[in-house]
Amino acid sequence: MDFKSFSNKYTSSIHYDKRLFHEDIEGSIAHINMLSSQGIVDKEDKKIIVDGLKQIFSEIESGNFIWNEKLEDIHMNIESRLYEIIGNKAGKLHTGRSRNDQVATDLRLYVKKIVDLTIESIKNLQIVILNQAEKHVEVIMPGYTHLQHAQPVTLGHHLLAYYEMLNRDKERFKAVKEITDVLPLGSGALAGSSYPIDRKFVAEELGFSKVSNNSMDAVSDRDFVIEYIFSSSLCMAHLSRLAEEIIIWSSQEFGFIKLSSDHTTGSSMMPQKHNPDLAELARGRVGRVYGHLIGMLTTIKGLPLTYNRDLQEDKEGLFDTVDILNQTLFAFESMIMEATFNTERMLSATDEGQMLATDLADYLVGKGIPFREAHGIVLQLSKYASNRNSFSELTLEEFKNFSDKFDSDVMDITIESSVYARNSHGGTSPSEVRKAIQIARKKVDV
Repeated sequence: MDFKSFSNKYTSSIHYDKRLFHEDIEGSIAHINMLSSQGIVDKEDKKIIVDGLKQIFSEIESGNFIWNEKLEDIHMNIESRLYEIIGNKAGKLHTGRSRNDQVATDLRLYVKKIVDLTIESIKNLQIVILNQAEKHVEVIMPGYTHLQHAQPVTLGHHLLAYYEMLNRDKERFKAVKEITDVLPLGSGALAGSSYPIDRKFVAEELGFSKVSNNSMDAVSDRDFVIEYIFSSSLCMAHLSRLAEEIIIWSSQEFGFIKLSSDHTTGSSMMPQKHNPDLAELARGRVGRVYGHLIGMLTTIKGLPLTYNRDLQEDKEGLFDTVDILNQTLFAFESMIMEATFNTERMLSATDEGQMLATDLADYLVGKGIPFREAHGIVLQLSKYASNRNSFSELTLEEFKNFSDKFDSDVMDITIESSVYARNSHGGTSPSEVRKAIQIARKKVDV
């Protein structure tokens, strides 16, 4: 390959930025409409240009458009084709704009649209989680800290924790849309335009609520791209936590959940296997999204104002992040919807430790013993009972050996009573979980 061919390939972005064809044509139509309304381009030429752009749009959508790598990017490919269709009048389209403010506009239009899709995907997963939580409000399971048995909780309460994570993600994406909702078109290459352009006209045409205040910042700002990737990174981290629990819970050692055959794969060697590959792939793809975040932060960290070709690197990572996140949200929506929980196994697992230790300490506090002293008594009791499956196997006499404050009512402390007692706001009791689900259902579409 000669250097010219190599250089064309190395600098070309058309193989990925052609994804922006819809936004590029949409922005161009709004721009030429404005030029016409301002008397910079006459109405007849405007119509010819708009018709040509619409024809190009149809060609791209139908797959009949021929992309030319030598023309570098989406903008030059569309402009070149416009020249072929309408001749020299195509040159009027670029009046008062630069590829710098054009690509910034394309990208903001794209991110605004994709944020809406992402928020909708998050809502859909939240609804599935709420449905499963409501179905399992009274199902008791072990709660863990350090992956060790801690206290009993309800499965509904456990699932709602992920609803809350996703709710924070949703709010972050709303904020991303707000900072993206700024029109850069009209900033030119970096210094603005000498033509009597109407930027508010273009903003209205394209659905932007604001126009940028500084032309130099407008063409070099990619904060909104980073914000989308950052919000995606955190959302993927939450999905990865859920994936990890699904993987653990579906193991024979836990047996808490069974995934449908659509969400597992077999082994090429071991016929019995049902591997949670979808959850594992989601967990693994988080690294790619994190990598794109670090990549974009690194790209902008040393850039002098204004536009530099480094910013061409803003798209591949963004597009890959968009695909990974939205596909993963859809995959989890389907996986959680079709999952079956082994509620009997979950309940029986609560008998395999000393999960009532905190309840016993609270019991002694109710009898007048300071909590720290009660904690010490139950610690000794726990050591004594370490060869038993649970405290329920102890007799009243054995309890009394550790404190005379223990009475017959200590035998009423059970896994069920422990869960139902946790009825403070945000607690795991079924009554609180039902309230939380009601509130969540009202908020999910907000």
